[in-house]
Amino acid sequence: MDRFLSASWENLAIANFQISPEVLIPYLPSGTELDTWNGIHYVSLVGFMFTDVKLLGVPIPFHRNFEEVNLRFYVKRKEGNEWKRGVVFIKEIVPKIMITLVANTIYNEHYITLPMRHQYNKNADGSLHWGYAWKYAEKWNTFEVTTLNEAVKMEEGSEAEFITEHYWGYTKVSLRDTTEYEVKHPKWEIYPVINHSIHCNLTGLYGQAFQETLESPPLSVFLAKGSPIEVMEKRRLPL
Repeated sequence: MDRFLSASWENLAIANFQISPEVLIPYLPSGTELDTWNGIHYVSLVGFMFTDVKLLGVPIPFHRNFEEVNLRFYVKRKEGNEWKRGVVFIKEIVPKIMITLVANTIYNEHYITLPMRHQYNKNADGSLHWGYAWKYAEKWNTFEVTTLNEAVKMEEGSEAEFITEHYWGYTKVSLRDTTEYEVKHPKWEIYPVINHSIHCNLTGLYGQAFQETLESPPLSVFLAKGSPIEVMEKRRLPL
């Protein structure tokens, strides 16, 4: 498959919640099944920077650097003898209307456009503070983390590895139709999180079905350093 988009994903703040699989079934694309780590079904709130964006190798003026916040869960699909591990997005928030139009039209994704901002500070004690914010229903929502100042390698078989090592995207187009695309990037390092805060109208954004999950404390929070990435062209899975 040819490359559709190239960019860098940087400073990914990731909060991971345990969720009942029954909540995810209506969103499950045909041909995939729910993926778990140690028997736990996860949904993740992710905030990060999208930088140096190029569409089909061409930089788009005023659309090269922007924030994104998404809610996603984890699936797998068997093709021959290979298991492909991927993610499904419930909703993705960006500040650029053209990004939303392209993603929803070409990739059948679930983007919305809202005002967004981000922050980064180095504290006096050497710790790092990262924050992502988006304005929904006339109020600013925030997801912030404070981390140690050095990134470390992920442990093999760890929860962080499970969360970040899903290299396929799956989209439910209809009850029977599913699209698949590959996302290429190297293994990431992570910044250990000292503390975090999430002040968001998550139920308003994602619906009552997610209320119990998203109003509970996350099982874990970490910040992935990120890297250059490539998103390959999508394909429709055979019925």
